[in-house]
Amino acid sequence: MEILWFALAILCWVLFFALEGFDFGVGMLAPVLGRDDHERGAAIRTVGPVWDGNEVWLVAAIGVTFAAFPDWYAALLSGLYLPMVLVLLALAARGVAIEFRGKVDTPAWRRRCEITLAVSSFLTAGLFGAVVAVATTGLALDPGGAVVGTGLERTLGPLLSWPALAGAVLGVLAALVQGATFLGLRTTGPVRVRARRTAVGSAVAAGVVAAGVGVAVGGTTMLFAVVVALLAVVTAVAAASGYEGAAFAAATLGVVGAVVAAFTAHVPVVLPSTLDPAASLTISGAAASPYALTVITVGAVLILPGVVAYQAFSYWVFRRRVASERVA
Repeated sequence: MEILWFALAILCWVLFFALEGFDFGVGMLAPVLGRDDHERGAAIRTVGPVWDGNEVWLVAAIGVTFAAFPDWYAALLSGLYLPMVLVLLALAARGVAIEFRGKVDTPAWRRRCEITLAVSSFLTAGLFGAVVAVATTGLALDPGGAVVGTGLERTLGPLLSWPALAGAVLGVLAALVQGATFLGLRTTGPVRVRARRTAVGSAVAAGVVAAGVGVAVGGTTMLFAVVVALLAVVTAVAAASGYEGAAFAAATLGVVGAVVAAFTAHVPVVLPSTLDPAASLTISGAAASPYALTVITVGAVLILPGVVAYQAFSYWVFRRRVASERVA
């Protein structure tokens, strides 16, 4: 049961990063690839019907982690509460920017919303990349599973390390690649053309950074980094050749591979201790009681299929391309 819920927790995190990744990318790219109000609006409309549904998987991922692995949840959120608060604020600003952009019919208002959307998407992608990198390399855990330290050293120290910086850069680049390939797949006209060019450049940059991180870390991480770098090359080639569906699929697979590699890097350890390896949290040590796992399994069987079905239906309904050129 513990292994099943660990796999389910990883699945929820994978779905969140894979689906919200292109939302963040579109948010960053819309003000850049759209040269006028109409083009920027077309780019944002590609994610307008689905961004909030994609965000549900963050709630699911955190909920599953809290219910099935309370010690893991407690250590992560207490050790990284400052960046997580910043993430929540950025997500709130992003949602307001998307939903309120059309509420005031003035170019200045829409432009402010677009800038807010770009900045909040950039911060969210970068902070999540840093958080995942820190969670992979570990926190200063004592034998009781509590994060030690005081003041800014405890809250900001992990984010000032080179793994956190590399994770932030990769998070932003991955979102840009997914966003560019998604816009190429879901728009027509000038935004589509610019998105395809952007996808090539951002994919090459992401592949180089991923390969560099793999070489620096070594071990099994190097193998996953090579796979991600190869998928980035496939993305660039597919985008340059006009195979937009293949480019988006390869970019998404790269994100999935990176997330799975991060969460399974030290299995059965789920959160390494940088002070003493014996104090690291393991799957069995961080899991809830067997009775609690049984109860939440019943809830998952009843709820998750409906969530998946609804989200699949919404993607099917809004599957058509959005025109970025002006249609008479």
